[in-house]
Amino acid sequence: MSLNKNKIVGYTALIMAVIGSALILIGVLKYPEYAIGFSIAGVGFYAIAWAFNALRGRI
Repeated sequence: MSLNKNKIVGYTALIMAVIGSALILIGVLKYPEYAIGFSIAGVGFYAIAWAFNALRGRI
């Protein structure tokens, strides 16, 4: 399995989106009093994953 730059960036975007989802779910389900902080961090992970996905074909 050959990993070029585009595949690595794609896998990184997928992993960051999963981590963002996990942060949001942990904040909502386990720590509702701190849900806003977890949600903001999760949305930040989504934003970085979106930027990586947008850069995937250009690097």
